[in-house]
Amino acid sequence: MTCNPATNSKGFTLLEVLIALTIISLALGALISTSGSQASSAAYLKQKTIAHWVAMNEINQLQLEKAFPGKGDTKGSTQMAGIEWYWTRTVKETEDENSRQVEIRIFLDEARESSLTGLIGYLSRSATTLPQP
Repeated sequence: MTCNPATNSKGFTLLEVLIALTIISLALGALISTSGSQASSAAYLKQKTIAHWVAMNEINQLQLEKAFPGKGDTKGSTQMAGIEWYWTRTVKETEDENSRQVEIRIFLDEARESSLTGLIGYLSRSATTLPQP
């Protein structure tokens, strides 16, 4: 019995190799795209988390000052995690004359065009002022 090389081949044809390479390249392209978007999402979430901490610190600072805040808007900036964070604080009256609503918005840019996060808190006169002698 003689072996015919055309009928007894054990390798891949060029077409099969090209199809396999095409499938692998599509899969790797999708993997690289997914990992890139996950990296940018992680960076964005890190920024939002730190921005929320800045907002909480600003509310806590008002509580520590023990002064009843006046109505109106205030702008400022805070350094945290090596980044300058810009904030706006809006103090509004509530139905209770002994409490105020405080809204803090955090921005990355000094122009304060797009906020990363916002936090609303309430301060009461009894919790912020010291008793009078």
